[in-house]
Amino acid sequence: MSSPHTPARPAVPGPPDSSGSSGSLNPAAQWSPPLPEAPGFEHFVVETPGLRTHVAAIGEGDPVVLLHGFPKHWWQWRTIAPSIAAAGYRAYCPDLRGAGWTVADDPGIERETRLHDLLALFDALGIERSHLVTHDMGAITGIHLSYEHPERLHSLVQLSVWPAFFTFSPRLIPNFTHLPRFIWHRPGASLSYIFSARYAAHPMSEATIAANLAPFARPDIDAAVRPLLRGMVVPEALRIIGGAYRRKRLTVPTLVVYGRKDYPTTEELMERICRNPERHADRIEFAYVDDAAHFVTDDAPDAVADLAIDWFNRSAESASAS
Repeated sequence: MSSPHTPARPAVPGPPDSSGSSGSLNPAAQWSPPLPEAPGFEHFVVETPGLRTHVAAIGEGDPVVLLHGFPKHWWQWRTIAPSIAAAGYRAYCPDLRGAGWTVADDPGIERETRLHDLLALFDALGIERSHLVTHDMGAITGIHLSYEHPERLHSLVQLSVWPAFFTFSPRLIPNFTHLPRFIWHRPGASLSYIFSARYAAHPMSEATIAANLAPFARPDIDAAVRPLLRGMVVPEALRIIGGAYRRKRLTVPTLVVYGRKDYPTTEELMERICRNPERHADRIEFAYVDDAAHFVTDDAPDAVADLAIDWFNRSAESASAS
């Protein structure tokens, strides 16, 4: 897909060293800890006030920004972003505050901190408007952006998270049973338990789990677990359950994707908690991926990429027609 405006690559410094300073752009192995392998990506740091964001990017064309979940980072998109790039887009995979190789001056995280970070990143990269793909905790920031700054988005693909206008059901309670361990996370405690069979339809290798968790060797990233849950996730969950978004309207074309093994969210339950979605959204669709659970990007990356690209294209066609 050709683009009348492809954001320029920013003149930015390279990876932060262990002291938090920045140097010239270096090979992946010179980052600390070393970046996991992912052929074809460029890696750079974008400096905005109080934050040095590591970004992995690939491809040329209209921008697509992909926001990782927890406890993950840019590498979550290692097989999906190249497919999006091959379809004619430039995919940006930033490490959000408190994750990956991004460095923050202030360890505090509030409900919309990551939204302000993302807006600053868009401006620094010259992205006026983008397609957005989000998963898990990254979907909170995507929800904020889509409701508060819809003019910055062409479309949204939201993975493994209900639409913000859903109506709470007691059948959803099992989705929250893992949160107390995050809220009371002990420094240095392993998070490997979250990659269990309950959340992944296909077992992840020890090497894959280690690559996802590598940044937690940094004390600042490990220390961010509690602020993320207490400052962002819990307050936002309470707002959503309280119906804050049922009093707003979603105008960004949104595709919600779930794995069919993402217990307890079934297609039948989704229809129940999102009854009459046209009352809350201009255009929203739901898609379900077979043989995939919560970590749908690991279980079925090709299906996720195909759904995302199709949604980008259909949203563009709809916008042109209107």
